[in-house]
Amino acid sequence: MYSFCQIHERSKHMQEMQREKKQFNVIPIMTSLLIAGFIGLFFETALNMAFSDLMQVFDITPATVQWLTTGYLLTIGILVPVSALLMQWFPTRTLFIASVFFSILGTASAAIAPSFNMLLVARVLQAIGTGLLLPLMYHVVLVIIPAKKRGTAMGLIGLVMMTSLALGPTISGLVIEKLSYQWLFWLAIPFYMIALLCGVFYMQNVSAISKPKIDILSILFSTAGFGGVVYGFSGIGKDENTVIVIVTLSIGILSLLLFAFRQFSIPSPMVNLRAFKQPMFALGTVMVGINMIIILTANLLLPIYLQDGMAFTALLAGLILLPGGILNGIMSPINGRLFDRFGPKWLVLLGFIISLIALWAFSKIQSGTSVEIIIGVYMCLMVGTSMVMMPAQTNGLNQLEAELYPHGSAIVNTIQQVSGALGTAGAATMMTLGQQNYLSAVDNPAKLENITASLTAGVQNAFIFAMFAAIIGFVLALFIKRVQVEE
Repeated sequence: MYSFCQIHERSKHMQEMQREKKQFNVIPIMTSLLIAGFIGLFFETALNMAFSDLMQVFDITPATVQWLTTGYLLTIGILVPVSALLMQWFPTRTLFIASVFFSILGTASAAIAPSFNMLLVARVLQAIGTGLLLPLMYHVVLVIIPAKKRGTAMGLIGLVMMTSLALGPTISGLVIEKLSYQWLFWLAIPFYMIALLCGVFYMQNVSAISKPKIDILSILFSTAGFGGVVYGFSGIGKDENTVIVIVTLSIGILSLLLFAFRQFSIPSPMVNLRAFKQPMFALGTVMVGINMIIILTANLLLPIYLQDGMAFTALLAGLILLPGGILNGIMSPINGRLFDRFGPKWLVLLGFIISLIALWAFSKIQSGTSVEIIIGVYMCLMVGTSMVMMPAQTNGLNQLEAELYPHGSAIVNTIQQVSGALGTAGAATMMTLGQQNYLSAVDNPAKLENITASLTAGVQNAFIFAMFAAIIGFVLALFIKRVQVEE
């Protein structure tokens, strides 16, 4: 029970916080975050289009060049959980400037990298910047935006995230075709500089610096756990050594269990997993993870099938998927406004239904399927996933108390990274199994027609995997309730 003095002090503190909120320069703060976030997420997919050129320039194999993406995602997967601790140790402005500095350093280094090893180091530096920025972006929104308007703000983040991921392959394809892969990095630096200048002049410190005790064991368990799981899942379905994948996954899962036990047993956890005691946060986080599995399954399978199954160029494949990605981004702020007004339940339920219908349509895809149908179905899928992502995530974060904001932001972003690796791995594995089953039943597996048909069977099989994920998401959405927030 609170005493009268405690109640008075708590009320006074809340009033002071409210006064401080009115002083935030919301527009320039959000501008700096969104510009930096856009470029950071753009590079998650943009460099994939340059792999063919990079293999020739550096005389490397496909398995080696994949490390430019694997290393990027691995670094983010390791760093994001630690961000909850960093946000309690360092001011918001310092962390933002550091994140953009690492991004600029990595981007400039990548543009002039004379060898593959230097390019890989540059990608890790880029990932450090993005890994610091993503949870910081969500945390700042939770602090400076009133709860009643967070849906709209989160929708803007969704607009930036999905548009950047959608534009990545298309823009990079155009740049590489007309210029060279180095220009991908040179063209990004001015945008980072704008974000840095906005941050230097306008970014404000929004976090309470508590400087909790640094627990080395938690950092070690987190690094081994999330790093092992992301790497292990990323290796499934690729040319990775199966034994290495199994060992890495086993170490990762064991380390995560030890990490969770450690967080519940120490007074100042690095990531406060007690946030999962809030039912809407736990439910929303799981649904966000499922949604990421659906999105990345489609974004893995469709480029492969459009190029290898339907003989489109990489640039044309990117253009075919571009309308869906842009529509997803446009729908995010619209869904944010709808969430602010009506709550999450019907948006999320309808989103999973639309996604399920689109995935079912893709499970029937053939090499003769028209481009118009693929564009239309993909646009439907992107509308459905946009209706799930922001409402489920924002509703869950709204249930957390202010002191759990850094932890909630870190948890959500970590789940997204792990789910992305899981979705990619699951889709790749199911596609491979579908291909193998088809080829094992034909007389001449090496025949070109049979190889193409096996790819069709594999892609259909993988979309069925995504359908099961959507069904689970729909069932979970039946239990979602709107979190009541103060005006």
